[in-house]
Parts: sequence; structure tokens; C-alpha cells
Amino acid sequence: MVWFPRMLDKIRLHAQGALPADYTPWLGKGFDGRCLRFLRVDYESLVQRTLQGGSDEEILQWCFVQGRLLSEEDILIWSDFLRKRGLRDGPEIQADLQLSKEQCGLGHRTDLDTYFRYNDVDEGRDPDGEC
Repeated sequence: MVWFPRMLDKIRLHAQGALPADYTPWLGKGFDGRCLRFLRVDYESLVQRTLQGGSDEEILQWCFVQGRLLSEEDILIWSDFLRKRGLRDGPEIQADLQLSKEQCGLGHRTDLDTYFRYNDVDEGRDPDGEC
């Protein structure tokens, strides 16, 4: 389930004081919030559970008990939706993605057509997964 491990990593890093400051305002919001609503789990409860320890899979299973059980198809639909977010979406989403790119000096990058591709480049990764 895309994004879920990233959300847990941010929770853990924040608890250690190691999360970059520009990520802090988005904890439990943005894609985190969308993921939480999809799972039907409260952010503070997820934080508490995550900090108790356990693998990402164990915490996801906890979410299924606390919120709702997702089928493999639910997870596929979620993951595909999020991977493509920004690509040919409505004007508001397109403008938000463009603003995010501009704020990081990447406004000229037309190849960054999804939030995932933008995040990869912004965080120093190759958006095509090539090393």
C-alpha cells in the first residue's frame, strides 16, 4: 500500500526529532490525511500505535482492525490513484503541483507530472527508479 510506509517513517522520524521541518506541517494532512481517511484511522491513534513498535505490516494490520479491512483490490486502487495523482487531474490539483515544483526551483520540469515524481526529485531520487 503506497504512502503508508512513508507516513510511518515520518511519524518515527518526527518522534526522534529527525524529520525535516518542512515536513512537519503536513503530518496527518495532505496525502497522510487522505490515507488515514481511506483506512478510517485517526492520526493520533496511529502515532501512538507506531511508536509502540512493530513492522509496517503489523501496524497496517492494526489499522484494518481499528478502521476497516481493505481487500487487495482496494489497496491496488488506492496505490494506483496515488501514484498517478497530478497526472491530468483538474486545474486545482495541477496548479498545486506546479506551485510545489516552483517553490523548490523545479517549476521548469515538465517531466514531473505527478506528486510522486516531484517528491522523488525533490528528495534526491531518480523518478524513474534508475540509479
